[in-house]
Parts: sequence; C-alpha cells; structure tokens
Amino acid sequence: MSSSEKMVEVYRASGEMQARVIQGLLESYGIPCLLKSDAASSVHAFTVDGMGEVRVMVWESMLDEAEKLIQGKDNG
Repeated sequence: MSSSEKMVEVYRASGEMQARVIQGLLESYGIPCLLKSDAASSVHAFTVDGMGEVRVMVWESMLDEAEKLIQGKDNG
C-alpha cells in the first residue's frame, strides 16, 4: 500500500448488518476495510433507491483478493 493508494468499493450491502458480515470476513483474512454509508442508514432499517446502503471499501491493491473472498462466501 503506497501513500497515494486509494480505497475503492468492493461490495454494496443492503444494510449495516450485511456490511458488518462482509467486514468480518475480509478482516479475518487480513484485509482492512472501511464502511461508508448515508446518514439515512442509521435512521432507517430499509433501503429505497440506494438510501440505507452501506459500501464496503478496501485498498485498491487488495481489491482482487477481497472480491474472490466475497464471491466464495456468496457461492458457498
């Protein structure tokens, strides 16, 4: 990871609980991540036109590995 590296979206969850599951999966494999969401997600437990969604962000250099882990979770 370089000082100019940016974080990119690896997954878009329909709510905080789903995002936390993905976060736990990634962090258990040593991939740090950040959850980004609208303020609306903390007030409403549902999504409407993307409101309430939570984006899981990882460092760009770890994107491929993170995507493989998430795909394995969804297929298994």
